[in-house]
Amino acid sequence: MTGRGTRPASSGLLNRTLGALYAARIVFVWLLLALGLALTIGSGWNWYAAWQDNATIKALAAGEDVAIDPERASSPVLFARAYYLLQRDRLDEAQVLLDQANFRGDPQTRVAMLYDDGNTRLRASFEAIERGDFERATSLVNLAKDDYNQALRIDPEAWDVKHNLDVAARLVRDLPLAPPSEDELTQEPRSDLWTDLPGVPRGAP
Repeated sequence: MTGRGTRPASSGLLNRTLGALYAARIVFVWLLLALGLALTIGSGWNWYAAWQDNATIKALAAGEDVAIDPERASSPVLFARAYYLLQRDRLDEAQVLLDQANFRGDPQTRVAMLYDDGNTRLRASFEAIERGDFERATSLVNLAKDDYNQALRIDPEAWDVKHNLDVAARLVRDLPLAPPSEDELTQEPRSDLWTDLPGVPRGAP
């Protein structure tokens, strides 16, 4: 028989259980608040990073020489900066960005950057041909072919890359094998060279 004023053992156990559940609920609420705060901060940071990337890309497209950190820049920023450099024939600087893209960029960006790099070298080879500098032209065309082949290994269905690779292959095939003599270098560049290269357009790729 239970004495007067005493509480059953089951009642004490129930109270302790309820207390533990209440404490657990408090901890759970705080965890939810912390998670919500972390998600808010993360979303805000992602928004700021995207805004900053867009501002950089817009400035580069407008012709501003905006420096970037190649090891931290996103793929779109790498592409925009590389395109800016290639348009100004700053091939060595663009190559650094291309190396970064090959290391951590997405396939689409890598193909686009390789395509642009190859096109720049191919355009430079056309200028070398106009000057009669066939040795330089051959070197540039081979580098362009390397870019196109690498791009096609990533995306075998890239039609534009295939087309320009074909142009580059024809150029290498039809260029003179031996460097011009001193007498040839003093002569005016041949105006009919382009007609000797079947399938090669007069303008840039």
